[in-house]
Amino acid sequence: MKKKFIYVLAAFIGLYSCGDDFSETPAIGALSDDALANTTGVDLLLTGAYSVLDGQRNNSPGNQFGVSGDNWWTDVMSDDAHKGSNDADQEELFQMETNDIRTGNGYFRSKFAALYAGVNRANAALNVIQNIDTSNLLEADITKLAQQEGEARFLRGHYYFELTKIYGNVSIISVENFQELAFNQPNTGPAWDQIEADFQFAVDNLPATRADQSDAGRPTAVVAKAFLGKALLYQQDFGPALTLLNEVINSGEFSLAPEFLDNFNSAGENGPESVFAIQFAADDGFSFNGNIGSTLNFPGGGPFGSCCGFYQPTIDLANAFQVDADGLPFLDIADVPIFKNDYNIQSDEAFEPDTTTPVDPRLDYTIGRRGIDYNGFGEHVGKEWIRAAPIADISGPYLPKKSVYQESEIGVSRGQGDWGQERSGINYNIMRYADVLLMAAEAAVETGDLATALNYVNQVRNRAANTSVVQAVDGSGPAANYVVGLYPSFPDADFARQAVRYERRIELGMEGHRLFDLRRWGVTTTVLPQYYINETRVIENFGPKVLPYQATFDLIPIPVDAIDLSQGVLTQNPGY
Repeated sequence: MKKKFIYVLAAFIGLYSCGDDFSETPAIGALSDDALANTTGVDLLLTGAYSVLDGQRNNSPGNQFGVSGDNWWTDVMSDDAHKGSNDADQEELFQMETNDIRTGNGYFRSKFAALYAGVNRANAALNVIQNIDTSNLLEADITKLAQQEGEARFLRGHYYFELTKIYGNVSIISVENFQELAFNQPNTGPAWDQIEADFQFAVDNLPATRADQSDAGRPTAVVAKAFLGKALLYQQDFGPALTLLNEVINSGEFSLAPEFLDNFNSAGENGPESVFAIQFAADDGFSFNGNIGSTLNFPGGGPFGSCCGFYQPTIDLANAFQVDADGLPFLDIADVPIFKNDYNIQSDEAFEPDTTTPVDPRLDYTIGRRGIDYNGFGEHVGKEWIRAAPIADISGPYLPKKSVYQESEIGVSRGQGDWGQERSGINYNIMRYADVLLMAAEAAVETGDLATALNYVNQVRNRAANTSVVQAVDGSGPAANYVVGLYPSFPDADFARQAVRYERRIELGMEGHRLFDLRRWGVTTTVLPQYYINETRVIENFGPKVLPYQATFDLIPIPVDAIDLSQGVLTQNPGY
């Protein structure tokens, strides 16, 4: 189900946390709840709930890029990405990267509103479903309505999960609240009970398998199990989480794509590894259905004249892809030497990329570096493609790759917008099967099952070992010394824990997960200060610009204007 915008109901298109002013008479061109009280009408409402997975809707408050469904800007608050561009562009993003956390930040406000828009659009569908008289319906229609309720509950569970992992203490808006336009509810804590209930309902009522589901973009019962397992993992309820994730793994519904790159190109969309994805599409010319929220994240002056040079991988992340002679990673990043890079070297100055140090091949599918092919566009020429200025700005020499389409896909996956915007039509995997394997491995470690953890981590590594690798631009063979080894054993739980966590970073790097992994592991106050030191070895003005990390930052603040609009019903997270 490719993303589509259907303007059918004024009562749900503009909703977010504060609601809208409704009249009893539907606006011209709108449909009443009575007109929508059938499976076709509910499907239209569900389309509205799906369509806000990417955060895009009319009249969005706050920063227009903060709504992005791939959570790219949260990586900027971690050790995986710099904001990119120059320090002055998108000042609010610079503030986040340097720990100048402000309650009025427009990124925080727009994401907050977008996620509550999703909650309320799901509630709009549930409200209609719950008021349909089923006494005279055919059995097939009753079954269909139950499945649609499962979809609405799944989507609502997803939006609440995102709210909880980002903001912590959030408001629960029930269907009854929605009916009464009582959107102003207190944010008394995390929404875990509601999230679990919604995902469990989806498990019990959605079609069992992909073959039973009408569209690739809709969830199944197995998908809902994966999300319920993730919710339990975030609460450190490891035993039940492992049970659910094992059921997903053993279902046979998913597998690792043979090619790592297929998770980031059109060929792999809705393939065996895609568990649940935002369904983007590149329209001809001006694209409304591409990844608008990530439009900043293309080379600034790159091979296709793109804007804007944001979302640059860190030196620290590039270092993490180095391996030993056996192809195994160095689990203590502080001991890893600096990988050769072209920081502060101009494009007309000589530079040869490192082709001898053993590295994991996922490096050159994740990070664009000088001298290596850039997604089929030819050799990355270095500084000419980097908008950030050495010395003056803090964003370093690297470019993102996973969020940028391949040269061969320009006619398929390239969408565009105003002022040189790039709106990629490639799906974003909210969850993919490698993530499921590594979540299960994490839960297995914490329950003492090191053999299962070893198996799942090595499955991910084995795919990396057997995937095609990036080739040298001169056609001489592989572009680097790519080596991946499998762990022979996990000698103890501490080693296994480090291995699983490290694997998540190099497998899922630049996919919007890193900050939340660090937070739930409780390691932000140790990992991030060490990262600031590591990064400053190369980007000397980075450390001096970064304020000390505080544990308070493990939750993003509730947007101050949302608190003001609530007239004190919403309360701020501790420490702000």
